[in-house]
Amino acid sequence: MVDPATGCEPLFEWRGAFANAELNALHAACFEHRLFDDDWWTQVNRFSLGWVCMRQSGSLAGFVNVAWDGGLHAFLLDTMVAARLRRRGHAATLVRLAIDNARNTGCEWLHVDFDPHLRGFYLDACGFEPTQAGLVRFL
Repeated sequence: MVDPATGCEPLFEWRGAFANAELNALHAACFEHRLFDDDWWTQVNRFSLGWVCMRQSGSLAGFVNVAWDGGLHAFLLDTMVAARLRRRGHAATLVRLAIDNARNTGCEWLHVDFDPHLRGFYLDACGFEPTQAGLVRFL
């Protein structure tokens, strides 16, 4: 979908390059927390099956991470799209590309946890099925 402000379509890339500073800024904006100085690049290259980057006019505008257990299970984390580009189907595209690429690696399961207000997005728009699951929260 062309961004009316720039006239450009976003570009999506599996295992795309990014700078830690730009991903930290996107994460802080999307999850409404202070800016951290996390080393995302090392983290995803060590623990993830892959990730999808979305760029708009060269800037990182979306991201999703596919963490991995090294075997058959992968875990969708940190789905985010910059506020100015939300509600245009970009998050669903990020997730669809993550699903397709995880499937192509031989994984048998892709798990996702989400807050209740995101149920329609993950179950309806992205095709996840509801499951019974358990959680131990460390707060």
